[in-house]
Amino acid sequence: MNQGRIWTVVNPTVGLPLLLGSVTVIAILVHLALVTNTSWFPKYWNGATAVAAAPAPAPAAPAKK
Repeated sequence: MNQGRIWTVVNPTVGLPLLLGSVTVIAILVHLALVTNTSWFPKYWNGATAVAAAPAPAPAAPAKK
């Protein structure tokens, strides 16, 4: 382990909860940002159906010479 000596400075009973807690806070902040800054994410959580895409236009007939 590359950073194994960190536990000589920080006790694992303090460091691990801080690490896991910070990861949890970051995940919550990312989800909060998605909910507040997008229009599709709340609809996704509520189970709204997706709007069907318009059909592609038919290809044009080749020009006659």
